[in-house]
Amino acid sequence: MDRLEHIFELQAKFDQALIEKRNLGHIKPEEWIQKEVLAIVSELGELLNEVNFKWWKNPKEIDYNAVKEELVDILHFFISMCIKVGMTADDLYQAYLIKNQENFARQEGRSKKTGYEWEAE
Repeated sequence: MDRLEHIFELQAKFDQALIEKRNLGHIKPEEWIQKEVLAIVSELGELLNEVNFKWWKNPKEIDYNAVKEELVDILHFFISMCIKVGMTADDLYQAYLIKNQENFARQEGRSKKTGYEWEAE
């Protein structure tokens, strides 16, 4: 099985167990997404705390294992939102490929969208 598909499968199982065990079946998909966006914002704050964003404090040594853990937490909520809107692992992959090409086109000045171009060296 593809790794991304496996992640989607595991997340779907976790979400379903959470709904059943915590009696959350009444929550509408759009409410789930709102809650998951807030959860990602919270996880992003935790990630920021791990990478010395507070310029007014003495920096600490970065714990890259903690950084990785926060990134995985963000991934959990992100994949859950993908599932809630009916996006499969393949849909995500295909959309990523298209957007990645567009991002390069923007940076290289080949897009209808302007203002992204890399400066000439």
